Amino acid sequence: MTRLRVGCVGTGFIAGQHLRALAGFDDVDVVAVADTVPERAAQAAGRYGARAYGDGLALLDTEELDAVWLCVPPFAHGALEAAAVDRGVPFFVEKPLALNLPIAQEVAVQVAASGLTTAVGYHWRHLQVVQRAAELLARAPAQLITGYWLDKTPGAAWWPQRAYSGSQVIEQTTHIFDLARVLAGEAVSVMAVERAAPDGWGDVPATASALLRFASDAVGSISSARVLGWRHRVALHVVAEGLVVEIGERSLTDHELRVVTADGEEVLRSGDDPIVAEDREFLDVVRGRVPRVRVPYAEALRTHAVACAADRSARDGQPVDPRIEEVR
Repeated sequence: MTRLRVGCVGTGFIAGQHLRALAGFDDVDVVAVADTVPERAAQAAGRYGARAYGDGLALLDTEELDAVWLCVPPFAHGALEAAAVDRGVPFFVEKPLALNLPIAQEVAVQVAASGLTTAVGYHWRHLQVVQRAAELLARAPAQLITGYWLDKTPGAAWWPQRAYSGSQVIEQTTHIFDLARVLAGEAVSVMAVERAAPDGWGDVPATASALLRFASDAVGSISSARVLGWRHRVALHVVAEGLVVEIGERSLTDHELRVVTADGEEVLRSGDDPIVAEDREFLDVVRGRVPRVRVPYAEALRTHAVACAADRSARDGQPVDPRIEEVR
């Protein structure tokens, strides 16, 4: 079997999860790793027997790759994706797609014109508990959505600055917006509010809450908070006729589905590793074994648009229609 040559730009937590998954596949060689901190690049490269680069563009200019993973902060997106498109290298990109919507839309245009294979790291879609929830709600459509990302402030120096992370809504809670789209359909209106962070905490809001209306006429709210010292709740609850569906995440490999009816409740636990699943799916599409990924760039752009709409509405105090034109 021909082994695929892959690279990874970024060596942070989520990049480490992808590198671990890639190193476990018997048809993949991790040949190059890049990070703007040379010591981190060298350490990761040494772990996987790869070459180290201090810049992702240099990696893409130098290496002959079958695919590349782009696991960089929100502010670093745009040029890397454009370089991958120019070189015809299929890419997997971690969420969020970019710091804002225009950058992601421009990348989407480039991807559509090239026909390049892409995938985006909305990993909840690869969980069996999410698939089971979608099956249940296909028979009893969602009427009320309540979502949460209630957590501590991440330690990365760039994260509390809106100019670098976008906001908690864009950088973290985007996973909850994506799950809401999976289980309730497209949002047609977003109205949001936010509470400013205390002095010395940067300008990413301390808390935020968005009220949504969906095309199905379901309504809901999704709230974010970064003021805790621990991860308290990352979850989405859905109310349908005679049915409550609750999905929660404790860690990347620990998810729970709680299904409640008048007859009682059922709890399903998932120990799936969705990072392994999404990486394997992307590689199988690159190999031509399966026809498509679950979350190509154009699909992820729709979720990114909803998260950006919530961020914009909170800033401007006006409702926002998050729908965007299909990129062709």
